[in-house]
Amino acid sequence: MFVRGLLDSPVVQKTLTELTERLLASYRQTGGINHLDGKNLPSRHAIALIVQDVLRVLCPGFFSDRVIHSSEVALETATLMDSVAGRLEREIFKSLDYAPPAGTNRALAGTLARQITFEFLEELPTVRDLLGTDVEAAYNGDPAALSQDEVIVAYPCIEAIAVQRIAHVLYRKDVVLIPRIMTEWAHGRTGMDLHPGARIGSHFFIDHGTGTVIGETSIIGNRVKMYQGVGLVARSLSAGQALRGQKRHPTLEDRVTVYAGATIMGGDTVVGAGSTIGASVFLTHSVPPNSLVVNEEVRVKVMEKKRASAALDFQI
Repeated sequence: MFVRGLLDSPVVQKTLTELTERLLASYRQTGGINHLDGKNLPSRHAIALIVQDVLRVLCPGFFSDRVIHSSEVALETATLMDSVAGRLEREIFKSLDYAPPAGTNRALAGTLARQITFEFLEELPTVRDLLGTDVEAAYNGDPAALSQDEVIVAYPCIEAIAVQRIAHVLYRKDVVLIPRIMTEWAHGRTGMDLHPGARIGSHFFIDHGTGTVIGETSIIGNRVKMYQGVGLVARSLSAGQALRGQKRHPTLEDRVTVYAGATIMGGDTVVGAGSTIGASVFLTHSVPPNSLVVNEEVRVKVMEKKRASAALDFQI
């Protein structure tokens, strides 16, 4: 009762009215309103649900708790594909209406959305084959893995890579917003930030993975292995939008291994095939094939704890 009475007071009502007017003025000045006058951006929630259903199509039984009998697989897959097609077409239409690809007309957004949706679904078998190589690489590269089934159901890198590969299909078709929403959904779940624009070859494995960042224009060859905290990043982005469309992130050729915490920077940086980049290396220039790149050895001092406490004047 006290709170309601406070909100009903003339002073508070005047303040709320003034604050509302200030917010409305901000809306008029800067925009940034979704779902206004029928113009909607793609729905983050809808896209997250679509991604989950596409994962169910790619790996039947691994991303769903529902038990499926072998006789139901065909019907289950057809039902999922039909559902994904309808929902994805609607979201792609919103994206194309917001930012149509160069040379296209907004009036054709509906037709183009249907075409892109069909082309996306056509590529799912190829995506599934690629994802199979990633599962194989994770199993072969991790002695802790009990089986490929465990890799699919328990390793977050498989989910992150799968979503990136799904999103990359739409990215290549100049669909804006949706690919990034997809990979940011996976980023939030796995801690791995894999941009949908990155070109990633087969047999890709990110061991542990947390904190891994792969920038938009990165190119990654076949059979590349990374550990947690690796960054494939751009140099200073002070030029901002002037850099759009330029190659800003590094290239890793085939069979490169990058250990934990390493940062590789720059669009003209190429790590040659078969190279190994050691932990915590900060690399800003290209290296030839079969290179070993490590930090110079740092001295590690080992002391007996009681003496160390006295020498350093603090309690361990």
